[in-house]
Amino acid sequence: MTDKLRLFVLPCVLMLGACASTEESSRVAYDPWEPLNRSVHEVNDVSDRFLLKPVAKGYEAVVPGFMRKGVTNFSRNLLTPGSAINNFLQGKPRDGFSEITRFLFNSTIGIAGLIDVSTIAGLDERHEDFGQTFAVWGVPDGPYVVLPFLGPKTLRDATALPLDMLADPLWHYDDSSVRDPLNVLRIINLRANLLKLDNLIEDSKDPYVTIRESYLQNRNFEVYDGDPPVDDDFYDDFDDDFDDDFDEDFGDDDEDLN
Repeated sequence: MTDKLRLFVLPCVLMLGACASTEESSRVAYDPWEPLNRSVHEVNDVSDRFLLKPVAKGYEAVVPGFMRKGVTNFSRNLLTPGSAINNFLQGKPRDGFSEITRFLFNSTIGIAGLIDVSTIAGLDERHEDFGQTFAVWGVPDGPYVVLPFLGPKTLRDATALPLDMLADPLWHYDDSSVRDPLNVLRIINLRANLLKLDNLIEDSKDPYVTIRESYLQNRNFEVYDGDPPVDDDFYDDFDDDFDDDFDEDFGDDDEDLN
């Protein structure tokens, strides 16, 4: 780790570690900043409804599916170098080298990543980011936050965002006339990919809660590589509730049988 990176990472880890003492140990989302988060959520929702969503719908209507898939592949390929770094930082060298191989194959044979030849060849993606690395290092989630334009995050993931940006090769491309339009295209394409989820959110009683819970559950799934730990307290509570309900409903019958 370079001196500059160490100077950035260590304060972040210490700051997030301080949040651990105040984080609630429960299945309820830790959202102490909910009033502020809801305000930011509303601003983001208005911006999305009147700007980004219409553009994404137009993009989906005009651009053929195979081209949108190419943009998605291109965007994901740009995340691969950072993913390789994070796999190594998490002590998973095999996955790290796998990600490097994916990047080389997709960037060359796959025409700058437009075609995901690695997946076609059976080399599966092993995506990791700095937020997940911080989690592996023992940094707690911290409070749930909603960032302007960037949406839901945990404090840990929000803190890791600058590192994720630095790991993106396009971030270091000097020609802004190419870099900036490509970044805008990536954002529009990502929003178009999320259009299918809009009905689920709009039909929910509280879209804010739906997005929060969905994000936190998915993030937990990603941090534990698809195998999050079982919440023993949940099953203990379930057993207690089940026993109480069973005794209430069938207790008299048991006495009669005896």
